[in-house]
Amino acid sequence: MHEWALIRAIIAEVEEAVKRGYELEEIVVYLGELQNVDRGVVETYLGEALPQIAPGARVRYETEPARFRCRVCGREWGLDAVELDEATREAIHFVPEAVYSFVRCPFCGSRDYEITSGRGVRLALAVKRSEETAG
Repeated sequence: MHEWALIRAIIAEVEEAVKRGYELEEIVVYLGELQNVDRGVVETYLGEALPQIAPGARVRYETEPARFRCRVCGREWGLDAVELDEATREAIHFVPEAVYSFVRCPFCGSRDYEITSGRGVRLALAVKRSEETAG
């Protein structure tokens, strides 16, 4: 399952921050819509692991909408502007760049566009401020 590799990478990143001495206040996991990650699996496993790694840190999950910008006509659109069957969504889940094989600009039909957001998974780590720096 693809989610397990992502979960392991998230855990490794949080462990590295803690190992470097950071006391984490909040961990935000951004799940890109294009990646189509099974959010329930991610939340369940990280809900068990992260409190042990970073005690007291709040964990939040955000879905980052997929957005595209056409290099030909300059228009922008979201994933909701195109129809994708389940097999196509699954292919894109494993290799997000596969979207270029299945999706055209809904305005001009070009395949020359960029993914501007909603690809992959990323983290934002908020560090607790010490008494000295809170001043």
